[in-house]
Amino acid sequence: MAEVSFLLAVLLVVYVYVGYPFLIVMLSFIVKNGVKQIPGEPSVTFLITAYNEEKSIKEKLEDTLALDYPKEKLHIMVASDGSTDGTDEIVKGFSKEGVLLCRVEGRVGKTETQNQAVKEARGEIVVFSDATTKYREDALRKIVRNYGDPSVGAVSGRYEYRNPTGGAVGAGTKLFWNYENFIKRKQTEIKTITGCCGCIYSVRRDLYEALPGDIISDLVEPLKILEKGRRIAFEPDAVAQEITEEKAEEEYSMRVRVITRGMNGIAYVKGLLNPFRHGFVSFQLISHKILRWMIPFFLTVAFISNLLLLETAFYRLTMGIQFAFYLLAVVGWWLDRKDMKTRVTSFPLYFCVVNLAAVQGAVNFVRGRRMATWETVRK
Repeated sequence: MAEVSFLLAVLLVVYVYVGYPFLIVMLSFIVKNGVKQIPGEPSVTFLITAYNEEKSIKEKLEDTLALDYPKEKLHIMVASDGSTDGTDEIVKGFSKEGVLLCRVEGRVGKTETQNQAVKEARGEIVVFSDATTKYREDALRKIVRNYGDPSVGAVSGRYEYRNPTGGAVGAGTKLFWNYENFIKRKQTEIKTITGCCGCIYSVRRDLYEALPGDIISDLVEPLKILEKGRRIAFEPDAVAQEITEEKAEEEYSMRVRVITRGMNGIAYVKGLLNPFRHGFVSFQLISHKILRWMIPFFLTVAFISNLLLLETAFYRLTMGIQFAFYLLAVVGWWLDRKDMKTRVTSFPLYFCVVNLAAVQGAVNFVRGRRMATWETVRK
């Protein structure tokens, strides 16, 4: 029984991280269903959601105004979620450049702030951005060309993380998102992705659906568009740059919030998990979301069952590999707290941080905890 449990747990971990991407790659060779990209210039509302971003909002607006897109077709809006610092005053200083401030009172969270702001949006396409994200100059043109395909209802750009301090968590983040972007590219070649990158994604305004405030919008908004029969495209040439978190604690807190909201989001659209009705979408959500969140459970089963099998050399070796991996993560955590940097521990540390966050996220979900708001962390 212990041997079966160990092998099954290991196979599930391997499937999630290796098997599923491999299947996606193989399918992309068989199924050719790429997006028909047609260059165009639809009107765009560029929506920046902000809470207490006085340190970054000025630079963000200057960068946005410099984007390569017709000024008469680009409507810039900042949705301020009850900011209590100087964010709103800075935004008002850009009113002569056509920047609109949409202040939402009551600290309602990112999703509800977006709901309120989209009501005032004028563009055919709404692009959602964060206040610290730096877009490549041609990002909007790369995004909107996908809307030349009428089957497309939403488009996600690509994260490109920078790790200026060389921290282990940052290195792990970059590795993870390179992996994620590769999968999204292949999913789009087959049919559709199921979630977008939160700081660079867009929707057709007439397809936008207001969501409950505690639901994660960059996951669920695209899923609601899929329910309407449209597809979601990933545009790898629309690049948004972000700086990685520096400390393991910061990454952990962020991941707990994202996973908690993600679990609540999947529960909100649980009908999409029915493989008989939603085929490829259901396969993606189960393989790339549900099973990934269950990785800590699989790892625990693998570890405990391995302890019961130490009488053979093979299982002593697998136990040693697990022990060494987790030891590297602990060493990485200790070095991180001491502000000491080494790439050797970056992957084990990031892997464990993400999976521990999944455990806390699952606990929050079971307890019915909602995490609608976020706190700004700026150095």
